[in-house]
Amino acid sequence: MLEAPLSRNFSHCTFVLRGFPSLQKHRRLLALPFSASYLLVLLGNSLLVYVICSVERLHSPMYLLICTLCFVDILVVTTIIPNMLLGFLFDWNEISLVGCLTQMFFIHFLSSVESTLLLAMALDRYFAICRPLRYNDIINSSMLVRLVLFTLVRSVSVMATLVGLAGSLQFCGSNVIQHCYCDHMALVSLACDSTSRSSAAGLAVIICFVGADIPIIFFSYMKILSVVLRSAAAGEDSRKAFHTCSTHLIVMMCFYLVGSITFLSHNLNIPIPTDINNSMGLMYILFPATINPIIYGVRTKEIRDSFLRIFKNRAKKIMTVKVSSAGKEKS
Repeated sequence: MLEAPLSRNFSHCTFVLRGFPSLQKHRRLLALPFSASYLLVLLGNSLLVYVICSVERLHSPMYLLICTLCFVDILVVTTIIPNMLLGFLFDWNEISLVGCLTQMFFIHFLSSVESTLLLAMALDRYFAICRPLRYNDIINSSMLVRLVLFTLVRSVSVMATLVGLAGSLQFCGSNVIQHCYCDHMALVSLACDSTSRSSAAGLAVIICFVGADIPIIFFSYMKILSVVLRSAAAGEDSRKAFHTCSTHLIVMMCFYLVGSITFLSHNLNIPIPTDINNSMGLMYILFPATINPIIYGVRTKEIRDSFLRIFKNRAKKIMTVKVSSAGKEKS
């Protein structure tokens, strides 16, 4: 581990990830809650994906978006947690520059995809509640294809630029990244030369995603709320619409609030203790991925009923097999 300043002609090719520096003596204990969180993310999101894929009546745009969101959550958490656990348990903390940039790209790319999915979910609810007669004309397979293309073009181009600028820097000082994973500004802060372009690119990412997506999401839900309050006489339908939208808003607030604080603290040089910054960076990834199955699975009646129906059918099949096996043994 090299921490002394070196010649500017030299640039590190290997880095050391040092998350939670003040808790290094207890790093093996840290593996326990993160292992549990990772298992919950895998189990909850995989179960939700399975239920939506298995039940044909859930193959509508809103549920397909939820299914995609769960799949993205699994990918982004898997990009971070297994490598972090290896560091906590076996001190495998080293990562190459190429490996670091690759991890950085996929973390930020998948997070930007999640932002686009949350935007698409807000627009889906807007057209379903505020423009119900035009819903099937607007939200269709063609629209979903355009959404995929838009997501790929926006996320790949912006994140490739962000990572490319970080990769072009010289790292001749410390090679210790004060984070659990290769965060953009945590790596850029180690550079010897000017980081103004990388810092500007980080702010551009916030503007491109948070600054562009949040106003549209906010406008969509304000219009939805207005329609729901005006049609309060509709009773059950209004309560169902309000319940669905409140569910989506809980997820979005968690995702954007923590993510914005994490990004801005680096780019605006806001002094936040390293351990707290590490916790916020992990919470930004782990918290939405952990609560999404609870919010969409437990709070959404259609998914909850479908899960219970699948569970009951599987239980009946198991009981039938056991009964038939017992009958054969007696005979």
